[in-house]
Amino acid sequence: MLIHACVSAHGFGHGSRTAAVLTALHERFPHWRLVLSTALPPAFLATALGPVPFEIRPCSWDVGMLQADALGSDPDATLEALEQLERRLPQQIAREAAWLRAQEQPLLLLGDVPPAAALLAEQVGAPLIWLASFGWEAIYRPLGGAFTAWAERCEQLYRRGDLLLQCPLALPMAWGLPTRPLGLTAGEPRLDAGELARQLALPADRQRCVLLSFGGLGLRLDPGLLSLWPDWTFLGHDPALASAANGRVLPADLRPLEVMRLCGRLITKPGYSSFCEAMGQNVGIHAVHRVGFAEAPVLEQALQRHGHHRLLSQRDLQAGRWQLDQPLHRPTHGPLPPDGTRAAAAAIAAFAAERGLV
Repeated sequence: MLIHACVSAHGFGHGSRTAAVLTALHERFPHWRLVLSTALPPAFLATALGPVPFEIRPCSWDVGMLQADALGSDPDATLEALEQLERRLPQQIAREAAWLRAQEQPLLLLGDVPPAAALLAEQVGAPLIWLASFGWEAIYRPLGGAFTAWAERCEQLYRRGDLLLQCPLALPMAWGLPTRPLGLTAGEPRLDAGELARQLALPADRQRCVLLSFGGLGLRLDPGLLSLWPDWTFLGHDPALASAANGRVLPADLRPLEVMRLCGRLITKPGYSSFCEAMGQNVGIHAVHRVGFAEAPVLEQALQRHGHHRLLSQRDLQAGRWQLDQPLHRPTHGPLPPDGTRAAAAAIAAFAAERGLV
């Protein structure tokens, strides 16, 4: 059985989510062959999947939104990239379809969440499952203008899948497909928490540790701001943190998820996987407001419903007004189910059995 996952390279969140689900699938069916078709860096995929064996097919399947950093978007560059991708796709689909046929194995495609995965699935005559908290039509349509036609194109392709595994914290996805709602789709820590705390020289009080994480693109912060909070220790991947006495630089191959158990709070942008991982590890989330990306307000609203939180403006972030001395706001609703990855793996397995693939 071959699972061929077409994964968006828009940031690292799609890759983290898919990796968590494939890890759960590997636990159930270690003999299944896992292939990731994506432009995500191989080093990131190796870290995300850890001991799980996988193969990479380097392919760019979508554009998403081009960004200068974690909080900004570039619509004009995005439109240009969409046109370029459209010209490349026919040749890429033909090449990948030929490779898949040559494997001569039962095949199931998983899409997170490039619309063009539907074209590949049709080319090889294989079923397609979407793993998604939004589709690109929901991101493009509010931008109007030239994005409207792209939104319509995306929605048409999403409707050509066979099943939607609907992640939480989701935008509407009216794709007319059988739908399986999921709980949190976060991975699980693999490293020893006590040893990590010793290596990073962290205080014993988890509530005095703060993780700074802004996704794959990152965000430059003035490390001098850490001096405004001398009683807290800050962890992050930005090498500039080393210049602050209370800063700790994480190794490049260390997942933020590994240190969340050691932190009381996370300062981050609105991001699906970051929110899922933090909620799953009972970390308070200080979310920095983001404009120009339709998912951001939906994530902020979901955070207020289901997670302990504070909301920061971008000015607050850059000025160091991080509200760490303030109590977290309690969610207005209960926590989300923590079993989304295993539920997704079970749904994929059941679908494969129904289609006679196993």
